[in-house]
Amino acid sequence: MAKPKISYACQNCGAVHPRWSGHCDACGGWNTITEEIQSAAPVGSLKAKGPARSNVVEFVDLKGQNAPLPRASSGIGEWDRVTGGGLVPGSVTLIGGDPGIGKSTLLLQLVAALAQKNLTCAYISGEEAIDQVRLRARRLGLEQSPVHLASATSVRDIVSTLEPQKGQKNPYDLVVIDSIQTMFVDTIESAPGTVGQVRATTSELIRLAKTHNITVLIVGHVTKEGTIAGPRVLEHMVDTVLYFEGDRGHQFRILRGVKNRFGPTDEIGVFEMGGKGLAEVPNPSALFLAERRERISGSAVLAALEGTRPVLVEVQALVAPTTYSAPKRAVVGYDSNRLSMILAVLEARCGIMFSGQDVYLNIAGGLKIAEPAADLAVAAALCSALSGIAISGDAIIFGEIGLSGEIRPVPQPDLRLKEAEKLGFKSAYIPQGKSKPSGHMDCHSFTTLDDFVRYLRG
Repeated sequence: MAKPKISYACQNCGAVHPRWSGHCDACGGWNTITEEIQSAAPVGSLKAKGPARSNVVEFVDLKGQNAPLPRASSGIGEWDRVTGGGLVPGSVTLIGGDPGIGKSTLLLQLVAALAQKNLTCAYISGEEAIDQVRLRARRLGLEQSPVHLASATSVRDIVSTLEPQKGQKNPYDLVVIDSIQTMFVDTIESAPGTVGQVRATTSELIRLAKTHNITVLIVGHVTKEGTIAGPRVLEHMVDTVLYFEGDRGHQFRILRGVKNRFGPTDEIGVFEMGGKGLAEVPNPSALFLAERRERISGSAVLAALEGTRPVLVEVQALVAPTTYSAPKRAVVGYDSNRLSMILAVLEARCGIMFSGQDVYLNIAGGLKIAEPAADLAVAAALCSALSGIAISGDAIIFGEIGLSGEIRPVPQPDLRLKEAEKLGFKSAYIPQGKSKPSGHMDCHSFTTLDDFVRYLRG
């Protein structure tokens, strides 16, 4: 019998080392390298009679007629929006999120909705017993849904159960695996959740989905940095990667698409967590601004763009004298490096000093903003908090700031202004563009940050 293969893999980055070490040279992590033993295939199982024969690769023209992809619409508008209209048969989707954020609740509501559309759905849990899943379904009012439940962790058993018998159709159209960190393949002698196990189990599930045209949804845990645990190659293997974001102390949840081979990326779906599970939020802008107080310093309304959806959120800033030698910079929902850049531009180009001030910045509602169009709103909130002068309550702000102090145009200003006008905003502070944006709002255009700051100061 062949000798098992022993490798040493880093649990943070997936790098393979020839021997064990306390430090990973690839990612710099300490005590992250573990031993993984992979059983060799039985001798003679891969023997072929005669020399190996190769097949000829067939090429076709780039131009061709392809039928539209069939999609399974769930009826949950926010989910269908993020996935591009619904799930594609044979696709593999990875859903990541913090513990307790509501991933299992979302998927249970999803499979219950799809089961009502004559799709055969299975929910396989490796973390919870069947009774626990039933308790959640009863709390959500879904106990009558025709969803098949199972509790298993062996991928060999799962695949053999889901594969159709010869001459028969697929027993299931959609399968949920909750979660991939609890699954294992018996050919690898390492604990579930390790790099080798996650890679092998995902590979087997992808083969099952592509071979038999079964839609597979995989739940993945995230690390403390907010990325899906396991090797980075895991996100490259699947067709779609979704992140379920939000604060467990807040009722809002954001479903964000970061990869989609069958639809757009960077789309978001907004849900509200309640006693009956997750409810859709068709107009997130009104919900994010519901608790906003007008005529208060340090507050500015940003017209952001998430995918193709305009979203209005409140940017809050607080500036206070520091008692330490190094001023504090605390950020929630925004890039801290971007905040440091804006503070530096305000000091160098506008003469507004923050060196002796503690700065706190928050994106209200639990939304995370990453686009550069938020720069101008952040600068406005910081200047308002420092001077104590409130910004007009019926104004929205967006624009990108350069290091030389210029204000640059951002994509799709008309869409942002249209959303603001729908919610009753009367004015807008925007970059100077080549064409005047459409709409009936009073638009004030600026080319430099210094001109914008002088205008805010009156």
